[in-house]
Amino acid sequence: MDIATGAEERVITPQATSFQGDEDEEESPGVYLSVLAQKEQVGLSFYDSRDYVLHYMPDVADNNLQILSKVIQEVSPKVIITSAKQEYSIAQFIKNLGCNPDYKPEVVVYLNSDFGPEVGKQRLLAANLPFLSPAMTEKEKMSFLSSCLSFDSVLMLRTVGALLKCLDRRRVGVELEDSSVGVPILQFRMYTLNDMVYIDRDTYSVLQIFKSELHPSVYKLQSGEKEGLSLFGILNRCKSKFGSKLLRKWFLQPTRDITVLHRRQEVVQFFTTPRNLDTFRILQSCLRNIRSIPTLLHRMALSHTKVNDWQSLYKTVYSAVCIRDTVRSLPQSIKLFQEISADFTDDLFYIASLISKVVDFESSVAENRFTIKPNVDPAVDEKKRRMMGLPDFLTEVARTELEHLDSRIPSCCVIYIPLIGFLLSIPRLPSMVQKEDFEIDGLDFMFLSGERLHYRSEKTKGLDDLLGDLHCDIRDLETSVMTQLQNVVLQRSSCLYKVLSLCAELDCLIAMALASQEYIYSCPTVMPHSSIRLSQSRHPLLELCCPVFVSNPLVSSDTEGKVKVLTGPNSSGKSIYLKQVGLIVFMALIGSDVPAKEAEIGLVDGIFTRMQSRESVSVGLSTFMIDLNQMAYALKGSTGNSLVLIDEFGKGTNTVDGLSLLAACISDWLNRSADQCPHVLLATNFHSLLQLDLLPSSPLLSLLTFETAIDGEDLVFLYQLKEGICQSSYAANIAKLAGVPTELVHRGIEVSELYRTGKTIKRIDRPTNDQHNIKCHSMVEKFLSLDLEDPSLDLQHYMKEVVLPVSEY
Repeated sequence: MDIATGAEERVITPQATSFQGDEDEEESPGVYLSVLAQKEQVGLSFYDSRDYVLHYMPDVADNNLQILSKVIQEVSPKVIITSAKQEYSIAQFIKNLGCNPDYKPEVVVYLNSDFGPEVGKQRLLAANLPFLSPAMTEKEKMSFLSSCLSFDSVLMLRTVGALLKCLDRRRVGVELEDSSVGVPILQFRMYTLNDMVYIDRDTYSVLQIFKSELHPSVYKLQSGEKEGLSLFGILNRCKSKFGSKLLRKWFLQPTRDITVLHRRQEVVQFFTTPRNLDTFRILQSCLRNIRSIPTLLHRMALSHTKVNDWQSLYKTVYSAVCIRDTVRSLPQSIKLFQEISADFTDDLFYIASLISKVVDFESSVAENRFTIKPNVDPAVDEKKRRMMGLPDFLTEVARTELEHLDSRIPSCCVIYIPLIGFLLSIPRLPSMVQKEDFEIDGLDFMFLSGERLHYRSEKTKGLDDLLGDLHCDIRDLETSVMTQLQNVVLQRSSCLYKVLSLCAELDCLIAMALASQEYIYSCPTVMPHSSIRLSQSRHPLLELCCPVFVSNPLVSSDTEGKVKVLTGPNSSGKSIYLKQVGLIVFMALIGSDVPAKEAEIGLVDGIFTRMQSRESVSVGLSTFMIDLNQMAYALKGSTGNSLVLIDEFGKGTNTVDGLSLLAACISDWLNRSADQCPHVLLATNFHSLLQLDLLPSSPLLSLLTFETAIDGEDLVFLYQLKEGICQSSYAANIAKLAGVPTELVHRGIEVSELYRTGKTIKRIDRPTNDQHNIKCHSMVEKFLSLDLEDPSLDLQHYMKEVVLPVSEY
């Protein structure tokens, strides 16, 4: 299908469609993603202008574009680049992106010729790759690039060519540089979704894995948001920004890879041991000094380094060496420690010692420029020695010059001005009024500054020839030294990227260990089989808000039931229990400890939820339709290793229809084989679902409820899970707790009982306020007309016939 024809570049926005050429405006940082789909295969690559890394994903089978959707969800590209000659599926996919009110990327369409494999290779050869030596031949570059990217993935290679074209046209990251400076690519990195766990946006929201809030400070209202009470908020104890960034990536990419999970768990377990507390603190103090290495190297590649950059780089490398030395004393059986010990090579020590020997940080900060220490460059040392001896020397020269000046001139001095040279400075005499008065024989007038006149003499000209422009010479020589130092750092930059990735991982795992210690978590056992066993599990967020939290177990397996139907009164804890299980499973899949005494969790491949109805106006769907979509995703996408959480499905329509749909969905899962049925937790108040035997008999079905107790007329929640069915919803008791008037509660009980027993519900006719006022007025008139002294007056009859009918209202 042709998305666009007859255009070199086409930009599609939600408001309008236009053809676009080169961009002159400065681009804001973001991700530029190029994608191509063909014959149920997807290839993609993207460039992150925040760290100057080109990510690529080898061609993968993706017949329904779920993987592409997951990639877009995770990286949130600012620009999506695709071909004008594209399959219908991806054309429809891109069209649907524009219908999403929360995320509307810019879509750029190039001609199909820009996606040629050879075009991609040629653009790679012409790219700005600072880590490659300029002396390399084209053949050597191609050999090197073939080791960085998989040229066998043709679709991916084709997307790289179009991506590089877009970056060069828009001058991403180098908008203000000379046109000869290309967009820098500091590293190639493979992006993979192997062993991915499917979690959609609704699940992240309902489980409160992330929760953004406006910053409380009035000064930061416009600058962004802060993390609220969420799982990410309580686990993010990272000391560095790139650590927090990696932890967020782990949250967005929970994994089923047991090797990865065990790698993370062993580090968390090591740091949760009390005897390792000192090591824990040393590493955290070092991690605070690790800075954004890609940004520093990018500035070096463009020769834009400042004094602060050199300080940050030195602190980073020095701290990395400290981390390496500390980790080498730890058990090398732990994979991460082993990699840090091996990958933090002596290049780090070499860079740190070289910067320490070369850069004079104290002088650099004082002069706000790069300066070097003594004994680094003899030429610089000689010129600085001359600069230091200039005051005494110039004083002697001035004394000699004064002897040859007019006797009216009381004093003079010789000064040095960078870029101008040596000048003779004399005070302005009262007779020197006009510019013609400034002329002195043997001197060339230069300028007037304040009350002093500045001249060139034969002596000062000789000083210029003898000493030269010392200040500029020193700056030029020190800049040359800085360039050499930059080249050495860039040539050894590969070890710095390893520092960044391994320190980020270490920072994340230390943060998890700190949270585990503080909240008393335990290490889950992650198993390849399909079962979930939790002992004394707790909700990681709610337990922080409640003085007392009642823990509960869960056993879900092929032999002990995988479909749990929870009934119980409102506010008894059903929804909290569902979220609790979902959060614990999620935490296990990112390698974290979990809030439970013991936990054994199978490798869940997806978490589906139907718990919270999203806002429906912007998407043009009814609330119930959105609920049905969520249930449909769970029915179609769930496998025997999935977790499905359903809370009160069917409430958005007629009671009978909602109950029927719920029964049909649960029956569909129960009719599957044990290895195909997901772990399902259903919380419902449709007691008829069980009372009318709407569900098929199955060993996979387990019925649970929460214990309650009646204290007089009050309902007491015990929040303890047990097997069984709740016989009553206790709606009247809940209504009383909610403050509903007592007479309304009693009437509700009465109607409910009549409905349950099949009896006729009689309507209660009550007079209006006007009718009641008339009756009261009539009663008062009759009372005033009574003759209380009349012996025949029957007061009992009067009360019965007149007063009681009115008071019963």
